Amino acid sequence: MFLSTFVIIIVLMVSNISYKEYGTAKEILTYLLGPATIALAVPLYKHRGILVKYFIPAIAGIFVGTFSTITSALLLAKLFHLTSMASSISIKSITIAFASEVAKIIRADGILVAAFVMITGMIGAMFGPWLLNKLHVTHPIARGLSIGTVAHGIGTAEIAREGEMQGAVAGVAMGLTGIITSVLIPFLLPYLL
Repeated sequence: MFLSTFVIIIVLMVSNISYKEYGTAKEILTYLLGPATIALAVPLYKHRGILVKYFIPAIAGIFVGTFSTITSALLLAKLFHLTSMASSISIKSITIAFASEVAKIIRADGILVAAFVMITGMIGAMFGPWLLNKLHVTHPIARGLSIGTVAHGIGTAEIAREGEMQGAVAGVAMGLTGIITSVLIPFLLPYLL
């Protein structure tokens, strides 16, 4: 994902294709993200008993993780004097399907939102499992929960390579993080800016 992004950017620049022109051509791929996300429900169904067992700690972790990603993004935006981009940065940890709709509600720049979402997902997928290893986080539910909460679909796809349980939990975390952020951000953003 990381390398293909740069290859696509170079090809677009060399061939002088605008992002708007590219956007219409990529709609079919974006459409396919929906069924791919739904496919995450299969391992979820298989492991539903374990997920029910850890429901309360998982929900608490998702709430804390969601609030932390929003507030840390906004604090970094203020620290680096990027307040004009703060609303776009605030929703970086939810999947693009949620982020593009939330961006309209909070009047964020859709192109910046897409860029921040992609960058966040790639960083989470590349460094998230490594960081969890360094912190000695080995429980599959904790690993899936943390990656799904902060690195949405790209991170979920990566952590699912470790195991079906991690993928199932990451899928749940990704979905719930999107819902929680979608509900909270329109109310929190005016107070946190």
